[in-house]
Amino acid sequence: MQVALRGAAFDPEAQEELQQLVHSAGLQSAELILARRDRPDPAHFVGSGKVQELQARGRELGASVLVIDTQLSPVQQRNLEKDVGLPVMDRTGLILDIFSRRAQSREGKLQVELAQLNYLSTRLVRGWTHLERQRGGIGLRGGPGEKQIELDRRMIGTRVKQLREKLRVLERQRGTQRRARLRGGVYRVSLVGYTNAGKSTLFNALTRAGAYAADQLFATLDTTSRRCFAAPGVSFVLADTVGFVRDLPHTLVEAFRSTLDETAHADLLLHVIDAASPARVEQAQEVDAVLEEIGAESVPRLRIYNKVDRLGRPGAVVHDACGSIDEVWLSAHSGEGVGLLREAIAGRIADRDRAAAAHDGQADESSSARLEPDPERNSADSGAPGAAAGDLHLTQRELRNILDAI
Repeated sequence: MQVALRGAAFDPEAQEELQQLVHSAGLQSAELILARRDRPDPAHFVGSGKVQELQARGRELGASVLVIDTQLSPVQQRNLEKDVGLPVMDRTGLILDIFSRRAQSREGKLQVELAQLNYLSTRLVRGWTHLERQRGGIGLRGGPGEKQIELDRRMIGTRVKQLREKLRVLERQRGTQRRARLRGGVYRVSLVGYTNAGKSTLFNALTRAGAYAADQLFATLDTTSRRCFAAPGVSFVLADTVGFVRDLPHTLVEAFRSTLDETAHADLLLHVIDAASPARVEQAQEVDAVLEEIGAESVPRLRIYNKVDRLGRPGAVVHDACGSIDEVWLSAHSGEGVGLLREAIAGRIADRDRAAAAHDGQADESSSARLEPDPERNSADSGAPGAAAGDLHLTQRELRNILDAI
């Protein structure tokens, strides 16, 4: 079900995305129901008439679950389940379910479990409506003890602490690997973009790694990194990251922050955009918003317009006002324009190397200038006992500067 609020029009692209999310979760869509509301109802999000309609249609269709394309409060979700007579899954729960199916690595599974527990902690009342108390005390007639829901919250809190500690260990390991790459001068490139934009297909086209790629949402969840070549003797490390989506749950962003931080530490971001999608502008804006949230808005970016084979246009590059390549139009599926992307990356690496060489040259000149003897100081100090002509006398501050430069 999709709900349009405050007179907004129904978005066909959002409806198509909802259908894809449902399919990615292993569900079959029986019917798409639309509703309009001026503002969400505090009890059910939708009105009482729509609740009755949902109940009737659910029985007629033999539905097993109701999916609503919005984020529900625990009270709204509980009331809908009670009055409609079906389990209710909101947008956050649906995406979490997909992530739990896609996670393969240990870190990915820990991150998904953490997000699920944070989501579940506010909805425990759904499973324990009776709120029975455990019998306390040593004898048969003990005190009231603690409620079952309190026990569950305590157990979830303990598990959340364990997960966060395990993720902190993995984050430290990731930081160690990142520092090693920095010392080696490795150029780091990360693929980012809206889900199903073709990031994994482009990753395979550049690396020939054979990573899993499919025409579905969140086909790739775990980060994969491979070394590849932009030109003979010019290598870089390419990382394929999780795709973004409209209204990405904040709990997922928080849980995957350590993985997404790799994006913030990259030297270059390849923002992959589905050129054939009518909603490509809105999708690019959603990606930019998530990049800003994780602190990656200042990382140099190259826009990659993928799937040009569906538009019937050849691969091409677009330059900005300064003459640098700003956009690359290609097809990762057919390979059209992938060579242009390699050339663009090689150009960025060459620019980095030239800037580093210029910086090192300036540092060498500064060090040489500091080491040249001062004739006036030498002539003034030549009369000092034990001082020979041409001796170099340095203050502690000048000596520290020399050591820092070295």
